[in-house]
Amino acid sequence: MTDARDEIGRQLIVFLPNMRRFGYTLTRNMDSADDLVQAACEKALANASGFTPGTRFDSWVFRIMRNLWIDQIRKGKSAGQAEDIDTQIDLVGTDGAREAHARMDLGDVSRAIAALPDDQREILLLVCAEDMSYKEVSELLGIPIGTVMSRLARARKKLVEGGGINADARRSQPEEDGHGS
Repeated sequence: MTDARDEIGRQLIVFLPNMRRFGYTLTRNMDSADDLVQAACEKALANASGFTPGTRFDSWVFRIMRNLWIDQIRKGKSAGQAEDIDTQIDLVGTDGAREAHARMDLGDVSRAIAALPDDQREILLLVCAEDMSYKEVSELLGIPIGTVMSRLARARKKLVEGGGINADARRSQPEEDGHGS
């Protein structure tokens, strides 16, 4: 049992950047994402025997994270509304984390991704950043492959629009060479 926990622990350490990225995609807040990653690591280590060797580790961890996030959302709804510290104007000092993240802002594309609906943003990250197949995402989220494909297509379209890309522009087509039509 200890060997399984040790191996899961090693894999989690290597996979932390992916977990933080997925956590941020779910929570839209780096502090909350870090809390979610920590909770997911704890749960994965506690349930190391639940991982089946030979299956995808990333899918297993992402499922743990997503289930924890859903539980947090449900818990938050019953707990009532929390005060958002970012809306407070009378706090003293600077927010170093906010300043650091502002420097890492990727511009229009980053804002366009953040503006996507949760279901589209989640699929975009899993397919494009985590390189999961449509089938794997379908199984992870418990939705049909067609739904994965349509959400991804809508997300891509919104990114094109939000990124200021002219969707009407011709795509890498050869220029007319004067041979007539």
